[in-house]
Amino acid sequence: MVPLEIFGFLNLSLTDILDILMVAFIIYYVFRWIKGSAAMNIFFAVLVLFILRVVVEAFNMRLMSAFLGTFLDLGVLALIIIFQPEIRHFLIRFGNNTRLYRKGGTFLDNLLGIKEDQLGNDTVNEIVEACRQMSADKTGALIVIPHKTNINYIIETGDRIDSNVNRRLIMNLFFKNSPLHDGAMIISGNHIVAARCTLPITSKTDIPPSLGMRHKAAIGISEETDADVIVVSEETGDISFVKGGKLTHINNINELKLLLGQALDKQASLKSEE
Repeated sequence: MVPLEIFGFLNLSLTDILDILMVAFIIYYVFRWIKGSAAMNIFFAVLVLFILRVVVEAFNMRLMSAFLGTFLDLGVLALIIIFQPEIRHFLIRFGNNTRLYRKGGTFLDNLLGIKEDQLGNDTVNEIVEACRQMSADKTGALIVIPHKTNINYIIETGDRIDSNVNRRLIMNLFFKNSPLHDGAMIISGNHIVAARCTLPITSKTDIPPSLGMRHKAAIGISEETDADVIVVSEETGDISFVKGGKLTHINNINELKLLLGQALDKQASLKSEE
């Protein structure tokens, strides 16, 4: 039997225990992130090679250790290039879920110059009325309303509009014969910023089959950002409101106005506190 002293596992200090726990946490978090994806097999292969490298280094196999080290370095670089979109989405989602200013947000927002895009009452009414009419006409629509999260990388995938919010303009842009109807519309700061934007698709597998790609895209962008998303189904005319990856079916148009108005109420309360 090989003595455990070779691996240095006998004399464990508090730092060693903390080191092991941190590595275990990282492996667990990565495992949860890529579970069920094509990257799972690659992750296991890299993990096995890493463990093998630890073993050969423990036995002082310098040539094999150097070979595995070079292979792993090149392999990690290749993985970063191959999975660049997935890594970007992961980091965005991780950052949004672990923001330090969740409890003391106002101070850090002011310090970093982060401002929340606000919708006025008139803008909310125009959006709601447009959705009501598109629902009656069964016109498919996908509207993204960001707050603090910067989504320029999404806006760049579409066509710039830069127009005031108007119900007729919204309906015309989503009209099935319009060249800009396919994709998402971004509304920020009482302006229609862009249309025909491409959104990330959620990786959830428990979505009902009755929901199409618009709903999956709405859930995907809401998981990565703090945006409110409105979906109008082209097949049924049903309206859905999506926030934080959670989809809510709208039974009547007043519910949609209430959900959009919650942001206005929050802003009003913050101003009154100041």
